[in-house]
Amino acid sequence: MKNVTITKIASHKLKSFFCWVYQNELVTPIDAIDGEVIDVLSHNGEFLGRGYINQKSKISVRILTFAQREIDQDFFTSRLKQALAKRQNIVNSSDAYRVVHSEADFLPGLIVDWYNGYAAIQINTLGMECFRKEIIQGLIEVLNPKGIFDKSDMKVRQIEGIETQNGVIYGEVPQEISIAENGISFVVNLYEGQKTGFYLDQRHNRQAVAKYIDKDDKVLDVFCNAGGFGLYALKNGAQVRFVDLADHALAQVAQNITLNGFEECEIIKQDAFDFLTLEKMGKNTYDCIVLDPPPFAKTKKEAEGAIKGFKFLLSAALKLLNENGIVAVFSCSHHVAMNDLLELSLEASTKARVPLEVIELLRADEDHPYMLNIPNSAYLSGVVLRKSPL
Repeated sequence: MKNVTITKIASHKLKSFFCWVYQNELVTPIDAIDGEVIDVLSHNGEFLGRGYINQKSKISVRILTFAQREIDQDFFTSRLKQALAKRQNIVNSSDAYRVVHSEADFLPGLIVDWYNGYAAIQINTLGMECFRKEIIQGLIEVLNPKGIFDKSDMKVRQIEGIETQNGVIYGEVPQEISIAENGISFVVNLYEGQKTGFYLDQRHNRQAVAKYIDKDDKVLDVFCNAGGFGLYALKNGAQVRFVDLADHALAQVAQNITLNGFEECEIIKQDAFDFLTLEKMGKNTYDCIVLDPPPFAKTKKEAEGAIKGFKFLLSAALKLLNENGIVAVFSCSHHVAMNDLLELSLEASTKARVPLEVIELLRADEDHPYMLNIPNSAYLSGVVLRKSPL
């Protein structure tokens, strides 16, 4: 087994079970082939972990195990069984959930989602691509899927130096799959949907926000995607407006409304910032506004601009919100975390002269685990706020 030595600081991080080694933390010259499994040694020769290397990536080594165990078919099958066992609470109550959450399941570079008999996967690193055969075989053994659809991230794979050819890689996958979540049905299209098809990480949060929505409340679901938050509101008897810019998302909203037997709603195709700018000039007000934008800050450098965007969204929402109304704002980026949301909410509150009560702090549902040793696994943050009377 080839090995690499890393810096003292990097060694300390791995001893705390962090899974990454950055390019500038490698000490010894590397003779390993990109994608190859190697051992990682501390600055004084101590074994720290076993993972795969790719010198094309800033994250040069990703750890698969902190033990000296063989990386073979048994390894991947065992990891998949462990991941599924962790999710038994959801497995017993839902037909759609995340099975593998990359580093948080010690399978860095791999995402697996389950949709009512079908698996959607992302293999986003060269190291994981080298074990594609073992991964697929393990999924067939552990999940027994009717079909597997590859939705690997093209941009990430380009950085890793690998090509992308998404599509069905095992069995058959229909154009549309129906899933159920807390008594609400959704249609998932793996051929066209975002990410691996659906935002499963917001399952708990959709239900949490719905607790504050009553019959005949006026609800605004901004960046609605497939309409998750709005559909929960409709189930409670609310009046809902959906806003998104993507044709596919809006088509899914309409389909999901029909699928659940709800009455027709106003579905608006418009950029969220433009919509809210115009809406502030009108007379519409709302009892609940949900702001669930796509990742504004995929890198640390983008965080400042992202926070400006959140401040605009929240300030606009406060102007449109009725007294005692609820606003739920989410960030799906590790670079704009819970503390950032709370700080910018406080700033928006002060600027608008509106007291805000924090009702709930939310994160990704339990099938998207947050590993304390891996800070980046805490990527989704949400704050539910009430506009209190003066």
